Amino acid sequence: MKELIKKVQNVPEEIKDVVDKRLGEFREFRNKGNEEWFSELCFCLLTANSKARTALNIQNELGFKGFSSHSQEKIRDAIKRNKHRFHNNKAKYIFEARPHVRIKDTIHGIIAEKSLLEAREWLVNNIKGLGYKEASHFLRNVGFDGIAILDRHIINLMHEHNILKERPKSLSRVNYLLIEQEFNKLAEKAGMSSAEMDLTMWYLKAGEVLK
Repeated sequence: MKELIKKVQNVPEEIKDVVDKRLGEFREFRNKGNEEWFSELCFCLLTANSKARTALNIQNELGFKGFSSHSQEKIRDAIKRNKHRFHNNKAKYIFEARPHVRIKDTIHGIIAEKSLLEAREWLVNNIKGLGYKEASHFLRNVGFDGIAILDRHIINLMHEHNILKERPKSLSRVNYLLIEQEFNKLAEKAGMSSAEMDLTMWYLKAGEVLK
């Protein structure tokens, strides 16, 4: 654990600056409207079982207008064109999430009425295609902190540094919450927020800072 903490605390200053900039963008996102929130939700739906860079390319191509108004087939074609896996299912999940674009039933409005953990549970239970990782990713990207995005990079680093005795075969709710506790302890010992820790650890494995 000490070795990993040392690594995250000693990343190059230019990487720390990029992380700080990204965290600021996340905080600002809390005040953005439903269009931006829905686009970010679709981005996080696309990150499941795929590279974040691929999901970002699709988001840049479609944006809120494409996610909210294109036919399911047109969304599927854009996902397929960007060489994303599971294009049929992903298009279906995005299409089925559209009721939450309505003014009276927006993701933004629902989450505003809940605690962070309640919001994550709601997302997992009500947005098909979102697991705990993707729901946590979405909440972090729209300005919330204190939860972990346990993707393969984070899991592998924790395992490599003996924080996890073994890589979990699946991330059930129980497994996710248990590993998240260890991650948050790690972040606290490093003197970082969970979001800062995540972005820095992701950089150590991926060599870049995305979102």
